[in-house]
Amino acid sequence: MYNVVGVRFKKAGKIYYFDPLDFAIDSEEHVIVETARGIEYGKVVIGRKQVKEDDVVLPLKKVIRIAGQDDARIVEENRTAAKNAFATCLKKIRDHQLKMKLVDVEYTFDRNKIIFYFTAEGRVDFRELVKDLASIFRTRIELRQIGVRDEAKMLGGIGPCGRILCCSSWLGDFEPVSIKMAKDQSLSLNPTKISGLCGRLMCCLKFEHDNYESIKEELPAVGKFVVTSLGEGKVVGINAGSRTVHVQIFEISKVKELPFDEVVVK
Repeated sequence: MYNVVGVRFKKAGKIYYFDPLDFAIDSEEHVIVETARGIEYGKVVIGRKQVKEDDVVLPLKKVIRIAGQDDARIVEENRTAAKNAFATCLKKIRDHQLKMKLVDVEYTFDRNKIIFYFTAEGRVDFRELVKDLASIFRTRIELRQIGVRDEAKMLGGIGPCGRILCCSSWLGDFEPVSIKMAKDQSLSLNPTKISGLCGRLMCCLKFEHDNYESIKEELPAVGKFVVTSLGEGKVVGINAGSRTVHVQIFEISKVKELPFDEVVVK
């Protein structure tokens, strides 16, 4: 077993485990840690706990120290510098006439590297751009191409449901979403109805799918012959969300929506 704390570097980013050593670290505190990108500033979202070896990536990197006011000031300075770097990079992209869309710019905490996130329809030859940026900022430059889902996560926005996007507010990792999930939930297959701001299938189709699957296991399948309070009939549809069954009642030749508890499979 390993003692760990869970640290997140962005609002809805992935949670990484670090060795807390002997520091008395509470949840919601900020810490300085060593990562593959260098020294970083993050927020503890999971307090000290023990996990199995299979749940961590070894060797487990350590917490360097609990962050103080000076560290918070450096983070704010880096954010201001990143905004200036964004404007500079935009100008250079136009100068080189590159077909790419700059999405975000990020300084590592120790300013050892600047990361420029962009989207593009295909591959982009940005070698000259990197040379220009390196000569201006005098530090390591990384241009990272991201997908449209990552772009939506970074930029944020309001989803079709009227709430802040799940990916930018709390969803740490993207999971595969398929059109079958929409079919299983009896949703309209109109792309405009089941797509998010990124143009891909909405992430909520995935985390609601498991709930629908468990409910549908309890409901009679379409085509089953059943007995109801209105007489015998045949299931022609189900509504997993409301736990109701659409039954073609033989005696009255009509389809009735009935609660699951009132339907018995023959």
